[in-house]
Amino acid sequence: MCRNIKTLFNFEPPATEEEIHASALQFVRKLSGFNKPSQANAEAFDRAVAEVAASARRLLTSLHTHAPVRDRETEKAKERSRLRFG
Repeated sequence: MCRNIKTLFNFEPPATEEEIHASALQFVRKLSGFNKPSQANAEAFDRAVAEVAASARRLLTSLHTHAPVRDRETEKAKERSRLRFG
């Protein structure tokens, strides 16, 4: 499941709120073992997703690098090639 979490730092265009939320959701799913929590656990699950997303957002805005900005389309093509050809 965590293999689906993508690198979000140093891309043009920058990571969207949807991408940050999706990575937080995958992380909390992995930690909890729930794909969809029960009603009894929904509040705690949703709160954890929001907290992880907020932490990820703070992290992404505070990181700095001298590396050139990566292009999303180029990275997607590299990933598809890696998956296809090994």
